[in-house]
Amino acid sequence: MRFRPCIDLHDGRVKQIVGSTLQDADSTTLQTNFSSDFLPSHYARMYQRDNLVGGHVIMLGPGNEKAAADALAGWPGGLQLGGGITLENAGRWLDAGASHVIVTSYVFHDGFLDDSRLEQLRRLTGRERLVLDLSCRWRGDGYYVVTDRWQHFTELRISRFVLAELANSCDEFLIHAVDVEGQCMGVDKRLIELLAADATIPITYAGGVGSMADMHLIRKVGQGKLDATVGSALDIFGGSGCSYDEVVAFHRQENS
Repeated sequence: MRFRPCIDLHDGRVKQIVGSTLQDADSTTLQTNFSSDFLPSHYARMYQRDNLVGGHVIMLGPGNEKAAADALAGWPGGLQLGGGITLENAGRWLDAGASHVIVTSYVFHDGFLDDSRLEQLRRLTGRERLVLDLSCRWRGDGYYVVTDRWQHFTELRISRFVLAELANSCDEFLIHAVDVEGQCMGVDKRLIELLAADATIPITYAGGVGSMADMHLIRKVGQGKLDATVGSALDIFGGSGCSYDEVVAFHRQENS
């Protein structure tokens, strides 16, 4: 199990936001847990110093391109980039220093996975540099992928068949448990169990980590098969549940 760090960008700044409060138009709903005075490259260099390969930079809406470029310049080749990735800009972000591009909304149309778009993107980037974001919410009979800032449900339900099929088109999955993301109130154990049972390629779980006990729970329930990220609970993002140093120590012990 690896710790995958994050750099979330909103309005050009590093922030921690409750993802389910993101809206296209109504900014009054937005719940911000933390806003940093440091440039994104500050965090990128920190992650490079501690050899935390495979973290992700996420652009939460427009106006984050300059900040994203700053993050990638802080550690060329060490970070993945997501948020608004399309066939038209994916190559440019890889050239700018992203190790992988992370895609969700672009490969969905009217709630359904667009196989042709996914194939075009895979051909452009190569399977080894593409990450699929399958962030999801519970609805009725299972977890369904949500797109467009996690506001719209698709008809794609997370299952063993879906994960196995999509693993042929990408190098990794990034999966936020949107119902608990940013709340530091505990992880989604049911989703972790599902992902661990069906993991065939690397999967990074995100959402709800509030303490080191949650990291140990992810390791136990996830059978050591899942990586994890921590956001709002980290002291470097204004949190009090986990110190950055103890999470790095956990990562090193797991991967010694």
